Amino acid sequence: MVRCLRPLLRGTTYTRLLHLWVPMLMESVWLFIDMSKPWVPALVLLPVGLVPAVRVGEGVQARLLLTPGTAEPGISVTPSASWRDRGRTVLWLELRMLLAVPTTFASVWLPVFSYELGRLAGGHTNPHSPLLDEVQPHWAYGLLVPFPLIALYGLVVGLGALATAGARRLLGPSAAERLEALELRTEQLLERTRIARELHDSIGHALTVAVVQAGAARAAGDPGFTDRALAAIEETGRAALEDLERVLGVLREADRPVSARPTLADAGRLLDSARTSGAKVDAEVSGPVAALPGPVSREGYRILQEALTNVLRHAGAVPVRVRVRVTGDRLDLEVRNPLPAPVPGPGRGSGLRGIRERAALLGGTARTGPDEGDWQVRAELPLS
Repeated sequence: MVRCLRPLLRGTTYTRLLHLWVPMLMESVWLFIDMSKPWVPALVLLPVGLVPAVRVGEGVQARLLLTPGTAEPGISVTPSASWRDRGRTVLWLELRMLLAVPTTFASVWLPVFSYELGRLAGGHTNPHSPLLDEVQPHWAYGLLVPFPLIALYGLVVGLGALATAGARRLLGPSAAERLEALELRTEQLLERTRIARELHDSIGHALTVAVVQAGAARAAGDPGFTDRALAAIEETGRAALEDLERVLGVLREADRPVSARPTLADAGRLLDSARTSGAKVDAEVSGPVAALPGPVSREGYRILQEALTNVLRHAGAVPVRVRVRVTGDRLDLEVRNPLPAPVPGPGRGSGLRGIRERAALLGGTARTGPDEGDWQVRAELPLS
């Protein structure tokens, strides 16, 4: 019982009632002009609904009065972009007018009917309702007083819900608008994934290097080595903060150029950081690395960074062979190191997945796993 009465306490019930009343204002004005043709306002709505801007006004009204406070009302507030949208707007205007008739009639006459039943129960005669002209006063009519009000309550709630459903159906986003929203959502998800990958690569690399260097310094017991390790940790930390600032800049400024991100031209600091951590890095760079396209150079840097991070994290201070070759139409990047004991399983970590995803986004390929007694990360990225 309490659940059935909840709509009485909701403001949405009364805003929907107001929305259903509005079309009758135009109808009432017309009835003062010519009562013999009450259908004229509905006829006028046919060309009115074809105006693109009308869909905007109807959408705004529907959002404010039919779905107030709803985060995703499913009602569009953009002009009609096609004849299909115009047709849906016309149907909505006619439906709104159609629903306004029983709503207004019930809102006026059902309270009057309930009042007249009360007068009859009190012994009064001459009711104003034509349905009660021949009825004689009797106390029993007092038992019927609540029923017209209950019927009014049910009509208001039901017609309000019907109007809301019709608005979502007829004023809802078109196929083109839904596609545009889906594309925007996809772009946002891709951007979030890219930012998460940037944080994983830069901060993960810095923390791995710092942990390895700190452990090596403690084990060595050499003050000179410790000083060098602390200096390397400081330098790595500063580089990580710079990377973090770049990523946060992307979050704060949507128009920030991606050219601020590091490229393969900055790979020297990665190699120096790995060497300072104890790894014996044999690096060979060939070809015009500085002339690489921006996306290829940036993603190649991140792939190299993640590969070196995995070496330090899982194998420690071991010999590492790095090969970066730029040919006519592609970039070849290879990182090899001896397999640690125990031999790791197939590469399924988030870092290895990130390497493969970066290569795939550029139309390239990446392979990770054991190869002839070594652990290999090999990526081939097309330059076009």
